[in-house]
Amino acid sequence: MDLQNLREHHEELLSFMENNGYSSTYIQRFRDEINRILTDADSSRWQSYRDIYLEYLKVPHSKDYLRNKRTIIGALEQFDFFGRLPDGRHRHTLFERGSYHLLEPEFQELIDFYRMYEKQRGKKESTIRGESLNTASFLYQMQEQGAQCLDEVTEDAVLSFFVSEDGSLRKGCSYKKNISAVFKAGLDWKEPQCQRILSFLPLLRETRKNIQYLTQDEIRLLRAAVESSGFSARNKAVILLLLFTGLRGCDIAGLTFNSIDWEKERILVEQQKTSMPVEIPLSAVVGNAIYDYLEQERPDTGSLSLFLTETHPFSPISAQDIANIVSKACRLAGIRQDPGDRKGTHIFRHNLASSMLENGVPQPVITQTLGHTAPDSLEPYLRADFVHLKKCALSIEDFPLAGEVFSL
Repeated sequence: MDLQNLREHHEELLSFMENNGYSSTYIQRFRDEINRILTDADSSRWQSYRDIYLEYLKVPHSKDYLRNKRTIIGALEQFDFFGRLPDGRHRHTLFERGSYHLLEPEFQELIDFYRMYEKQRGKKESTIRGESLNTASFLYQMQEQGAQCLDEVTEDAVLSFFVSEDGSLRKGCSYKKNISAVFKAGLDWKEPQCQRILSFLPLLRETRKNIQYLTQDEIRLLRAAVESSGFSARNKAVILLLLFTGLRGCDIAGLTFNSIDWEKERILVEQQKTSMPVEIPLSAVVGNAIYDYLEQERPDTGSLSLFLTETHPFSPISAQDIANIVSKACRLAGIRQDPGDRKGTHIFRHNLASSMLENGVPQPVITQTLGHTAPDSLEPYLRADFVHLKKCALSIEDFPLAGEVFSL
């Protein structure tokens, strides 16, 4: 492994960190790691920065310790190979996310086959990635329990991944479905082994949690918060888009100038989750908020993305940025600040659907507005349609009840 570039130029990296406000402790961690790498390079068999990190896995360390080492070694790789300096935004590419890089060769081969197989069949890349990540975690757990290949995976090990010793559920139905998808594809690779593990997967009942829906008081407080002086025009436009269109956060982040048809007053979106196009009316309140952002705040960068970050280099915002805007709005509004309170972007989508149901909008219209591809996708929203649910209530007048039931 050639480390000449790092040996000659690492002081430039450390100086950059000192001049850009990195803590002395953090800089010292980089310095210590650089010194260790340069000192041990000749006596080690490292072929890559990945090998340098994997050396730490030979001795037990805490997750925080290993995460810190991945960050530092990944940043050194980016600097050494590509001349990239830390910017606090871009994650290193030392490994793919997840446990794949820790797996035994046969386990990796299964996931590699699945990826190739489903890509050829046209499955969405985001779906392939999610199913691969879940299966890698599953296989790594099997590996931790002593299995070095598929034939060594036991039923007890599989069941322990999903159910703890006290009987509580560790992983749910959706996790099991993702793992099943990989092993079903693997039937065309190693049928007996994959079929055997599929038979070990437990029967799990699919359940849905009750959604902590937005109340009218919360909506009023949110509307007041976005009008406050501490809320930017960009953030206001994002919250109003969520509230009045039901778009997913990732789809709002992906909006471009071409997504807004000002003449026909329409928003045109190809959904990232389903790849299906959807048209949504552009209401005056949303259109005015977007226009104010474009006129007052948005920097002229030449980017076609509608919403940009508020700091240099003014790159397109991400779905995580949308989630952060929602968190800020909730904080300013003084709502949903208790641990466990739901405050993701999906509460706005749920609110729009349940409001349309309460106002008697036909279900096919709601399905089309939300861009659902399956009619039963609307089912979870029916649980918050209190206007119509009350009509299903039964009177208790005909049931004999003891008088103390009604006593205080």
